[in-house]
Amino acid sequence: MRHFANIADQEPLFLRPPEDVTRDSPQDLRAVALGATLYTPGIRPDLVRDVRRQTELGAGSIVLCLEDSVADDDLPTAEANVEAALRTLTEELDSATLPQLFLRVRTPEHFARLLDRFGSRALDVLAGIVLPKFENPDGAGAQWFEVLDAANEGRATGRRLLVMPILESPAIMHRESRTEALADVHDLLLERRDDVLAVRIGATDLSSVYGLRRPSHLTVYDVQVLASVIGDVVNVLGRARDGFVVAGPVWEHYPDSDRVFRTQLRTTPFQEAGDLKLRRQLLLEGFDGLLREVTLDRANGLTGKTVIHPRHVPLVHAMSVVSDEEFSDASDVLANATGGVAASRYGNKMNEMKPHHAWAERTMLRARAFGVATPDVTYVDLLERSLP
Repeated sequence: MRHFANIADQEPLFLRPPEDVTRDSPQDLRAVALGATLYTPGIRPDLVRDVRRQTELGAGSIVLCLEDSVADDDLPTAEANVEAALRTLTEELDSATLPQLFLRVRTPEHFARLLDRFGSRALDVLAGIVLPKFENPDGAGAQWFEVLDAANEGRATGRRLLVMPILESPAIMHRESRTEALADVHDLLLERRDDVLAVRIGATDLSSVYGLRRPSHLTVYDVQVLASVIGDVVNVLGRARDGFVVAGPVWEHYPDSDRVFRTQLRTTPFQEAGDLKLRRQLLLEGFDGLLREVTLDRANGLTGKTVIHPRHVPLVHAMSVVSDEEFSDASDVLANATGGVAASRYGNKMNEMKPHHAWAERTMLRARAFGVATPDVTYVDLLERSLP
């Protein structure tokens, strides 16, 4: 798949266009290219149509969910829906036209049962498995990888299923147990590094520990107990030397016109693009909160985001494109291996070659996945072209 492939005449938008990303691409590129990971409940009756439609609208990663989005009584129906969809997608669609597709299961035992039921052929269309409520007390998390090894053993395609653990257990939320819980998770995931595509943060489950739910006009960083967890997860799992991509928590709000506080979505970029109408549309749908949270996600070391509505996808992706300023800074930093400092070509900051090296490498990966915008193109221009 390739981001923004649904936009005709991309040349004026990109100094460097996004690359094609496949299951044979480097794993670090695949992780960054996840972008807005769209969750789809397995209970939906026509998952093949959903996947096709969401792909046409720009989704680059989709999760078929059999966990919390499906009531216990509906699980047999949802499993049948997912099985039928996987078989159809495997037989009818060219994998090059598909997003990275994942299955969210409930437990290691559930994963093993579905593996036996679906068979390896139906799993060929999947990029990986999402592991909910992941933790590793006394080595218990290894059960997931035992099933994964069985799933990957002797695969005819040679393409392994990868995993995306979700950190959302009370042990990670509670201050007194968090350090040990994160250390246990880190040790196991580092041991199985080649099997881990990305780590996700389950903000909804973490909030439930305290009976909280953030409103659409606030970000996760305004909810202090959540913000502290995010900071600690990035501290332990987001270190540059380990290479884990940690994805931003879910934005769970549908388009909504309710507003409590004044927006922080500036008028100037929309005036310069000649599209104040788009700004009004984003405000009416409450998307200024999402745009702000995506910006704060990246500032706090997170890459990509979990979303639950197709209209969230283009907003996350527009904010993921690398600007010409970022690209020029990253290029200058990586071109100088001996260290030192130099003014940015834009003349508004100083680049320190050694401290900014890891940032520059991550920026270049994002540039490969989402492209580099031409100097006069902003997220407003990208939204104009990609919002349905």
